[in-house]
Amino acid sequence: MPQVEPVDADFFDSAPFRVSETFHIPRPAEAVWKDLVSDRPLDWCRVLSIHWTSARPFGVGTTRTAKILGGVIIVNERYFLWEEGRRMAFCVESANLPMFKHLAEDYLVEPDGPDACRFTWRAGLAPTLVGKLGSPVNGLLFKSIFADTRKHFGVRAH
Repeated sequence: MPQVEPVDADFFDSAPFRVSETFHIPRPAEAVWKDLVSDRPLDWCRVLSIHWTSARPFGVGTTRTAKILGGVIIVNERYFLWEEGRRMAFCVESANLPMFKHLAEDYLVEPDGPDACRFTWRAGLAPTLVGKLGSPVNGLLFKSIFADTRKHFGVRAH
């Protein structure tokens, strides 16, 4: 698989293509975190199929593989930031298609009282020349992922 260049947390503010959504969820932060690190993370997103390739306990260096659109795109991810119960961020290390110079995602879960939380999901992408052709698709993919996440957690778009 073609390699993708690693990034750090600064990339989320400097990436050429950035998406972000904050979900106000009527569930405790611990429950939302548990969903995000389950054996089938993000299984509510129709366009994603993800499996961990590292053993628990998870932390910095943890890896997973994501199949997007039924495996049309396959990416291998490595976590470079992990604050158990609160925040995790990964960058893509390799992909089956040469679409990205960089791709990273950041998940932040913050309590908002005992029975609610805010989940902020950010992504940054720097496409290759080939990837620029697919830029409209990237926007649609994240639109679908965020819509599925709102539905899963029972929240409305803001």
